[in-house]
Amino acid sequence: MKGISLYSVTPVRTEASEAAEQSTQILFGETFAILEQKPRWTRVKLDSDAQEGWVDAKMICPMKAEEYASYRQALNGAATVVMPMAYAVSENNGQTIPLTAGTRLTNYQAGRFEVLGVGFRIDPGMVIAKSLDLNEQNLLQAVRFFLNIPYLWGGKNAMGMDCSGFTQIILSLFGKKLPRNASEQATCGRKISALTKVKAGDLVFFNHQSPMTNDQSPISHVGIVIDAERVIHCSGRVKVEKLDETGIFNAETGQYSHHLVSIRRI
Repeated sequence: MKGISLYSVTPVRTEASEAAEQSTQILFGETFAILEQKPRWTRVKLDSDAQEGWVDAKMICPMKAEEYASYRQALNGAATVVMPMAYAVSENNGQTIPLTAGTRLTNYQAGRFEVLGVGFRIDPGMVIAKSLDLNEQNLLQAVRFFLNIPYLWGGKNAMGMDCSGFTQIILSLFGKKLPRNASEQATCGRKISALTKVKAGDLVFFNHQSPMTNDQSPISHVGIVIDAERVIHCSGRVKVEKLDETGIFNAETGQYSHHLVSIRRI
């Protein structure tokens, strides 16, 4: 059985309990396989990145097979919300729904999109109809609106993100599909041997212990390269910090907060 979430953001938890840890989130319009059902909880596997977890059953909408197939096909040419927060208005009942960056909009044209037969209006300035070209200028233009979004474990929206949720959402604006967790993202693309060879949009991976330079080191953090001396990442909040071959240097503490493990180009 398949399903879709029609809420702005839906928490996915490690166990069937409101007190359980949030492992990730489902954005509006994302689909998933329904793996198991309980009276109040449903275990799902996301189509976007194969993450599994438990969702409050009242926050999902089951889909018929033909409905699911048609919707998945429409996603191939979907537009994307590019700003941290935008608002769509239902043509059905006039209600407003907030949408966060990375939300994909099916059947989009000139500020209007449609989901399962329901039309919505949205400010065209909040949407990109096709992926951005990945270069320093476009990256800086996109990420400046995300600065100071607070850190939230399992989060990937404007009210809170973790480090890999941030990289996943930002690179999706450039047509790059990433898995959910930093350790998984560290296996994508190809290795870049040194910071002198980086390009804007490369991913840098870190640990918190000591400087290491091999890919066997445990990965605990990820950020996005702006250039050979700057990284944007979510640690406490989304921010730009100094980057060198040792890692991320925190100017406030005068110490390295994260030690560089590897660099990958997606």
